[in-house]
Amino acid sequence: MNKKLQVSKYITADLSSSIIAWTLFYIFRKLYIEPEKFGKEIPIIFEKQFFWSVLFIPLFWLLMYSLTGTYKNIYRKSRLKEMGQTFLYSVVGVLFIFFAFILDDTIVSYKNYYQSILVLFSLHFFLTGSFRLILSSITNKRVHNRIIGFNTLLIGSNENALKLFNDMENLHVSSGNKFIGFVHVDNKNGYSHLLIKKLPHIGELADLKTIIDVHKIEEVIIAIESFEHDNIWKIVNDLENENIIIKIIPDMYDILSGSVKMSSIFGAPLIEISREIMPAWEQSVKRIFDITVSLLVLIFFSWVYLLLAIAIKLGSKGSAFYSHERIGWHGKPFFIHKFRSMYTDAEKNGPSLSSKEDARITPLGKFLRKVRLDEIPQFYNVLIGEMSIVGPRPERQFFIDQIVKIAPHYSHLHKVRPGITSWGQVKYGYAENVEQMVDRLKYDVIYIENMALGVDLKILFYTALIVIQGRGK
Repeated sequence: MNKKLQVSKYITADLSSSIIAWTLFYIFRKLYIEPEKFGKEIPIIFEKQFFWSVLFIPLFWLLMYSLTGTYKNIYRKSRLKEMGQTFLYSVVGVLFIFFAFILDDTIVSYKNYYQSILVLFSLHFFLTGSFRLILSSITNKRVHNRIIGFNTLLIGSNENALKLFNDMENLHVSSGNKFIGFVHVDNKNGYSHLLIKKLPHIGELADLKTIIDVHKIEEVIIAIESFEHDNIWKIVNDLENENIIIKIIPDMYDILSGSVKMSSIFGAPLIEISREIMPAWEQSVKRIFDITVSLLVLIFFSWVYLLLAIAIKLGSKGSAFYSHERIGWHGKPFFIHKFRSMYTDAEKNGPSLSSKEDARITPLGKFLRKVRLDEIPQFYNVLIGEMSIVGPRPERQFFIDQIVKIAPHYSHLHKVRPGITSWGQVKYGYAENVEQMVDRLKYDVIYIENMALGVDLKILFYTALIVIQGRGK
């Protein structure tokens, strides 16, 4: 599969449909709207204004589609859902174009406005929807005929795994799963000799990440036995930072409780463990907000950075800034930047957490921590995409290793970019020990499961109160 080629087809189709729609709309205005306004026939002449608009308006549509995640999961599109999204985006986009480019036109009556909106929407939606329907229909046909397949790993080795594999392989219309092999959960549970005749045994749970990398796995289906269910959350946690789709076979309770959603008429009934924390458009807005605020802070408050750097240098020996490695998005390490609030060589005896009466913290450092000014160099981390303004605080691998022994679900925090501030940070401030880290963890997990722009704004509001009141610790 060539995903870049498929994306380029969609982009070409969307650009073409928007150009054709705008050109036809321009001709419509010349034939029907302007003669009514000027009282005479208007020749169809493509003026300079048209060429500028035919350049910028398609780019506007392309930007809108990109920000709303249209070009993600390009091979896994539901035609009905895509048509609904195209309708919604066409409504929003046409209204924006109307208020930005058409509203200030002189008209004979408001009927002309309604005509313009209706014609532009109809042309754009029909052309865009038609091109996309053709592309997605061709793709779906190739998936159903097993021409396109997604490398799939089966986790499980006994009756459930065997039955699921047989059911999916015997489907008249393929769901696109191309099984590479299976892994077993535990040596003592063994694996079905019938299954191994049909599907290669390529390892066990301990090898999971290596198997995913080596075989370029795109989807994992968990089909373990009821006596192996204790392993489910361990498996999910291990897969948390992998860019793959995770599905699991349901039991009757899942079906009756409504957990099993029908996504394909011909596919097997499976529960997909959703990785989509926020809608694509909210993710885009959050990132745009991060970049905008970071640029403003770094530019307009550069004098604050300079004054703090001088004060820190005068207050104690050492660099004004302190950088050290943290674990961030998808479990990748990065260097976080802070204003130094401790004396140099504060961790010469190894990593340790600070406390209220920590002798390692400088007098100025205590003030910086209370008003959170020690964290503001991290706006650079935000700007380059390593962090977000709001998100779980990143930790060092040394402490993560201790936390996961008590709370294995800590890996959920790596699903999102770490933040300068978080709900856990607002509640606890700096954690003084691993127990407080674990206690703070539940607030960060709840934040991730309820991520929304409104929640971010609330956290920013309370963070601002802490800074103004100097209640940080």
